[in-house]
Amino acid sequence: MDYIREFDIRLEKEMYYAGETLVGHVILDTVENFKLKAIRVLLRGTAHAEWKVVVSGDRRTIKDDQVFLDSRSVIWGKEKLDGIVPILTRGHHSFPFRFQLPESSLPCSFEARHCTVRYYVKVTLDIPYASSPQGMKYFTIIGPHIDCMEEQYLKPMVGHDKRSICCLCCKRGVVSLRSALERSAYCCGESIRLKADIDNQSEEVVRLKLRLVQYVEFFIDRGVLGINKESNHTVLEYRGDPIGPQTRSKFDSTNSLVVPVMPPTLIGICRLLQIYYVLKVWVELEKSGDELHMNFPITIATCPFRIPNSKQQPQIEYDVSCDHVEGGLYIGPEFQLGQVYDGSFGIENGNSVVLYRPVYVCVVHNRNDATTYSEENQDTGPSTSSHHGPYSKDRKSSYDNDHVTRA
Repeated sequence: MDYIREFDIRLEKEMYYAGETLVGHVILDTVENFKLKAIRVLLRGTAHAEWKVVVSGDRRTIKDDQVFLDSRSVIWGKEKLDGIVPILTRGHHSFPFRFQLPESSLPCSFEARHCTVRYYVKVTLDIPYASSPQGMKYFTIIGPHIDCMEEQYLKPMVGHDKRSICCLCCKRGVVSLRSALERSAYCCGESIRLKADIDNQSEEVVRLKLRLVQYVEFFIDRGVLGINKESNHTVLEYRGDPIGPQTRSKFDSTNSLVVPVMPPTLIGICRLLQIYYVLKVWVELEKSGDELHMNFPITIATCPFRIPNSKQQPQIEYDVSCDHVEGGLYIGPEFQLGQVYDGSFGIENGNSVVLYRPVYVCVVHNRNDATTYSEENQDTGPSTSSHHGPYSKDRKSSYDNDHVTRA
């Protein structure tokens, strides 16, 4: 409208935790007086899942939504008028608003091709006998609250596996792998604390390999049976030096397996989305192709590890996700200026201006000491199947491993 020179929504900050107070202002700069019924503010937080399926030969779009926040407020005017429409005088105006975020766990802001979790403030100018101008401001929720200092995450995890290898004259050599994870929860930017002991009493050359994998599952309720998609991505990978026959080697991952910035573990909070991580540790026998392997469930937390009674506490910052995992691969077309992007080729190929991307908690120190990332076997590709719920015992069996025990 010609008489509105500026219409903007400004928040006190760009990211919030559950339980905090969201504070902002609606800025209006007008060149003349005009009738305005009310200025309405909506706080909204929703998860939206959507993809296409083939049903009876027809390609259809299925979708589902879950609402986490839905609060409304009138910051100027009245909800119901008594016949007299107030007039907003010309000039520069700033209308404050605030919302109390719930204390309950909220899923983190998240962007993926098949599911998004978005939080925003929407402002509507209710002008009589005219179209109502609207504005939206997206912000990030940091959640859920996962503290590395919780007792369940501080318990060490130990795994052990061995294999007998037939050598010449039926002599049997044993290759054994013993690994210990100091704790099971890590914040982005922290180093995974893993130690491994490889005893190679065979006649083969062996090699230690590590891989942190992100598993993401998307769900849509469709009556009794649900429909889900699954994908996994390699977060980081390590390939050790060859270990010769009749040799013993030890490995310590301190400062070498640095967790990049990515979404935290999300289980049991959003019915449309589940995110979890597994650290795969294995020894590869280069001649026979056999493997010794074990899986450690890794929790990506939102509150870092702290040394008790230490004066030096970890410094926290917020950054966007790395671009080779879900949460960083995709940018919605509505958040880009200059071109339409469908998320097929990675964000590095986009030349548009990005209006919004969610951010995640990360620890400042050691963030640049990232281990080598391999794109080999990065994504197994999404698959579609029927499922009863977001986290069944069958799915959990792939998350935990029989070789891994808590010390």
